[in-house]
Amino acid sequence: MNKSTTVCVDASVILRYVLQPENTSIQKLWKKWMAEEVNLVAPSLLFYEVTNALYQQQRNNILSAETIWETLELSLELPITLVNEANLHVKAREIAMRYNLPATYDAHYLALAEWMEIDLWTADLRLVNSLKPFKVKWVKGIE
Repeated sequence: MNKSTTVCVDASVILRYVLQPENTSIQKLWKKWMAEEVNLVAPSLLFYEVTNALYQQQRNNILSAETIWETLELSLELPITLVNEANLHVKAREIAMRYNLPATYDAHYLALAEWMEIDLWTADLRLVNSLKPFKVKWVKGIE
């Protein structure tokens, strides 16, 4: 893949895109990526996180089971290449320790972005703030 046209996206970006069709920030960004044929990549844990987040929405009676089902199906159809590289786990652990993260999940996205030398995009402002000074692209207007 050409790294200049490849970006890493985390679960928060996917969830905002599929759950918030009225959100112009994420919709414009997604449309731009598709028009420019940007390759989207994520670590293989992406859909585990998306599925869990949707399940939590249903469990907490925030969204209906039907909405969750439709959203999950839409998420799974998105053009995202999942990367399963064993060395990412070691790097994710190092990053989690360096930034004192509560878990290694977010660190896997950062490890992939570092490994591929590409940008990491997130809609999670907490993550952006916890990773300073590392440059993470934040989809503004989403939080």
